Amino acid sequence: MTSSTTPLPDTQPYDVAAADEGTTLLVFLDYYRAVFRRKVEGLDDEQVRTASCPPSDLTPLGLVRHMADVERGWFRRGLGEEIDYRFDYSVDEDLDFHPGPADTMADALAIWDEDVAAARSNVERVSLDDMLTSGREPRKSVRWTVVHMIEEYARHCGHLDLITEALDGRKGD
Repeated sequence: MTSSTTPLPDTQPYDVAAADEGTTLLVFLDYYRAVFRRKVEGLDDEQVRTASCPPSDLTPLGLVRHMADVERGWFRRGLGEEIDYRFDYSVDEDLDFHPGPADTMADALAIWDEDVAAARSNVERVSLDDMLTSGREPRKSVRWTVVHMIEEYARHCGHLDLITEALDGRKGD
């Protein structure tokens, strides 16, 4: 699945109940990526900037920017690409979550699509037992990283469930 717009995958998690570990993990990861993307589609510019669940300051735009940089950090930098983080965290340690007035959802989704496509490509060339080549110590395996990313997306899809229900009444994945 190499689409730049991350549609819902043809293979669903329940379709791989008897698949090997790698297939199962990657299908779950792609499923959550697609759900995440779908939850932010159709929101207008005001909605993507609205923190609709106080006291949290999470917004759909901030979550997309965050997940783009998370993909970039774990699956691009962690797997050996010489690439910088997208944001200057010395200015604000949560800068990904705090978009400026000129930041748009279209731009955020474009960088997320780019980082997801590169992440998929990088993961295809390694095994689950390989170790990330950079990142925090102790070093992590690709397996650990894929599981962590499933957890990261699942958590943020839950955040988006609450945010979008408060914004426009949408429910479900």
